[in-house]
Amino acid sequence: LSEHQYWGSGLQLPKMPFEEVLHSDESAYKWLCTLKKVGIMLLTGAAARQGELLKLGHRVGFLRLTFYGPTWQVQDKADANNVAYTTGKLCFHTDYPALQHPPGVQFLHCIKQTSAGGESEVVDGFHVCNKLKEQNPQAYQILSSTAVDYTDVGVDFCEFAVQCKQRIIDVDARGQAVRINYNNATRDTVFDIPAEKVRPFYAALKEFNDLLNSSEHKFTYKLKPGDVVTFDNWRVLHGRQSYQAGAEVTRHLEGAYADWDVVMSRLRLLRRRILSRD
Repeated sequence: LSEHQYWGSGLQLPKMPFEEVLHSDESAYKWLCTLKKVGIMLLTGAAARQGELLKLGHRVGFLRLTFYGPTWQVQDKADANNVAYTTGKLCFHTDYPALQHPPGVQFLHCIKQTSAGGESEVVDGFHVCNKLKEQNPQAYQILSSTAVDYTDVGVDFCEFAVQCKQRIIDVDARGQAVRINYNNATRDTVFDIPAEKVRPFYAALKEFNDLLNSSEHKFTYKLKPGDVVTFDNWRVLHGRQSYQAGAEVTRHLEGAYADWDVVMSRLRLLRRRILSRD
């Protein structure tokens, strides 16, 4: 499980039936192993209604409660307090870097899909980090050592005002990327670093962002009603193409989070259960 299978635009998106994951230990184990190694898996055939992610949360243990609630609805709203709740394009990002401990795993369940636009985009952040480290070690060092301010203020499940400093690339003792913290929508206007380091930082960030958006690295797909995409929020950056607003809601996803501690606990328990039968 310590090995990663890196990917780019040629990703063969792993798929598995939603109901199999709920009712088969072997399928649930395969799902979680793939989630850890590849960083993403699509579950198909869920009912196109709210509440299906609660079943998935129960399967792994429990969902992560955030200021947006145990689950949250992604659809365009007139009084949007989050860029996800608009019809505009979403650039590549990870969710919730404004928290000290961002959620490790994200679930997005497609309930309703617009006929034109709204395609989802993902990129393997660890693969891109390796590319950046190879072609510009100094840029990699800047992004893995510079603390960036993130903030999120509003009212949703409850009123909130969170703020945190994160390095865009978190690394381990070997200098290997272990978590990406990147979301321009919540990156603060405050940036308290020495003036002479500002230009090198933005040059490094531009190079990283260009790699993320390269046609070589990003994978585009379109969710259908009943699809549930599950992915590693510490590794996989996600985005969305824009779509047209209508008189009624034309696109509706339900989202939820889980922590890696919970997911890995379930994976180990499933492994023990399966091995005990053999």
